[in-house]
Amino acid sequence: MSLDLLQSIWFILVFVLFTGYAILDGFDLGVGILHLFTTDEHQRRISINSIGPVWDGNEVWLVAAGGALFAAFPPVYATVFSAFYIPLMLLLASLITRAVAIEFRSKIASPPWKRTWDFAFFLGSLLATLLLGVAFGNILLGIPIDPDGNYTGSFLPLLNPYALLVGLLTLVTFTMHGGIYLAAKSDAPLRDRLHRILPTLYLAFLILYLAASAAYMYSSIFLFMSLFTSPLFYLLIAIFICSAASLHFLIRAARFRLAFLASSLAIASMLALAANSLYPYLVPSLTNLNYSLSASNSSSSHRTLSVMLTIALIGLPLVILYSFLVHRVFKGKVLLSEESY
Repeated sequence: MSLDLLQSIWFILVFVLFTGYAILDGFDLGVGILHLFTTDEHQRRISINSIGPVWDGNEVWLVAAGGALFAAFPPVYATVFSAFYIPLMLLLASLITRAVAIEFRSKIASPPWKRTWDFAFFLGSLLATLLLGVAFGNILLGIPIDPDGNYTGSFLPLLNPYALLVGLLTLVTFTMHGGIYLAAKSDAPLRDRLHRILPTLYLAFLILYLAASAAYMYSSIFLFMSLFTSPLFYLLIAIFICSAASLHFLIRAARFRLAFLASSLAIASMLALAANSLYPYLVPSLTNLNYSLSASNSSSSHRTLSVMLTIALIGLPLVILYSFLVHRVFKGKVLLSEESY
């Protein structure tokens, strides 16, 4: 297998892993964002226990994606972690906070104690979602990189309007995704309340996605224009339109299990469109497009990529199987017991 082909395969695999994380931990984060807006203790226990058996396994996808990026494209890993050092530390703190909140909330039967951890669960989920979206928005827009691949910017420019727009889009998307999942796992009155707010979240999702797409076309015309020559672009657009349209009718019909599948497909097609627009760049450079880090100029050696591909072909199906089995075992409505959170 040629080096060029291996580089392309690993470009795809890295995005597949991040897509898996967005779909699986995306609904975890969405449930956390909605958690503070539940009305009583019973609903909050339903909220936490809907993700209790799966949230830590879902975060494995982020670890796997980061590990794949480090091994397959070391310069990209180094540049991204240098550029986003403060946001990534905040992201880590947010993920730790929400994990601790899930485990500690039920340890003491005290309303102030539970309210504190409820807020920590909400805040950790909200901040993590925004940080992920803002970081991804900056990757799409491009960051200032010198000829040696070093980040030459600072923290505040990362909070630019386009990145904040993508952050807001991510927030609304994950909240909708989590709301659909929680509705599928709960009964009335929580399910009915979610059924009333999901159409609003869906409308906000569509508006923000169209706004982010228009802003991307304006801001990164040199990347966006190449999409129209790619047959894959039209296929992905068709998948997104079909999944987004079906999502509207499935939410209205309260078919939440099917709506969750449609929401997952919409997220996957959105990220696939982003990957298609970036290829072969992994980190475009705002300074000069020729300074960008791409699959060809920032990959590991042929031998490293080959060995990693063999490991991935064994490990990735196992991770997918594990995720499938866990969700299958804990399918159905949430049933609370003394052992529940």
